[in-house]
Amino acid sequence: MFAGVDHVGIGVADMEAALEFFCERMAFSTVLFDYTGDLPGLDDLTHRNRTRARVVMLASRHRTQLGPGKIKLVQLLEDGGAPPKPAGACYGEVGICEVCVHVRDVAAVHKQLLAMGCTELMEPNRQQVPPFDIDVDLSYVADPGDGKIEVLEWKGIWSALPGEPRVEGVNHVAFGVSDMAATREFYAGFGFSQDHLVLESDGYFEPMRPWYDREMPRQHMILVLPGQGAGIEPVQLHEEAMDCRGEWGHVGPMEFAIGVTNLDQAITQLAASGVQFRCDRQTVDVGTGEWRYAYLTDPDGLYVSLVEPRY
Repeated sequence: MFAGVDHVGIGVADMEAALEFFCERMAFSTVLFDYTGDLPGLDDLTHRNRTRARVVMLASRHRTQLGPGKIKLVQLLEDGGAPPKPAGACYGEVGICEVCVHVRDVAAVHKQLLAMGCTELMEPNRQQVPPFDIDVDLSYVADPGDGKIEVLEWKGIWSALPGEPRVEGVNHVAFGVSDMAATREFYAGFGFSQDHLVLESDGYFEPMRPWYDREMPRQHMILVLPGQGAGIEPVQLHEEAMDCRGEWGHVGPMEFAIGVTNLDQAITQLAASGVQFRCDRQTVDVGTGEWRYAYLTDPDGLYVSLVEPRY
C-alpha cells in the first residue's frame, strides 16, 4: 500500500525562476501537472481563510531506482504569498532540512551546476558511511530560495545506468526531529523499516560545520531507502531542538508526501492504528487527472501528506 516518498514539496516566491532551476538545471523537466487554484482542506496547516496557490508537479526525465522521487513546487498566491524561509535553519533543526537528488558522477554534475550559476554550499567529497561502510560521493548547492539540495551518488549500492553525468531524481528527504526513537517507530508503519536502513551515524559531519552559526551540534541521523519511492533521513541534534518548521508554503523545502496505492484504504488503516490527520482526504482536478491527498500528524508536527497520484 505504501510506496515510499512520492515527492518533496518546495515553497517558492518566484515560480518561473524555480521552474528554470529545477527543469533546466536539475533535469526535472517532466511536468505532471501545473495547477492554479484553491487547495481544499488546508486551513489547519496554512492558517488562512483561503489557500490559493500555483502548484507544479515535476518528475526527472532520468528517474532511476535510486532517484525515483518527484518535486512539487508551491507558490502561495494570497495574503502576501510565500512566507520566508524559517530563521536559524542549518541542518537537523525540527523541520525539513534538504532535498537529496541522486546523480551519475557527482563531481561532473556539481561542476555543471556551478557553471549554470548555482551557489555552492559544499564541495564534492567522498565518504564511507556507517554501519555498512558504503561508499558515497556528495556535494551541496542552493536552490533559488537558498534551500539545500544534496547531490549524491551511492557508489556502494547500485551503479548508475550508462550515460553522461546527470541528475536522476530525488533519492531522499532529510528532516530534523526531536525524538529519534519515536520517529523510527512512527515511520516504520509506513514501510520505512529497519530492514531498509542504509545509514546510521551519531557524530559530527565536518563538511557541515560552516553551516552553523553556533558550536556544531552532534548529529544522530539514519537513512532508510524503501523498496519503492524515495527515502527518509531523520536527524536529531544532541542539543535542544529548535522549531524550524515554519509556515506551510514557506520558501524552501517544507513538506514531503508518502505515496499510497489506495488513499481511502490507507486512511482507514492508519486511523485505526491511532494516526491523527490534519486534513481529511481531498481530490483536486489538475487537468491531467486527479491529485488526491490527506495530511497527517507525525511526532513533530511536520507537514507530511499521503498522496495517491492519478495524473
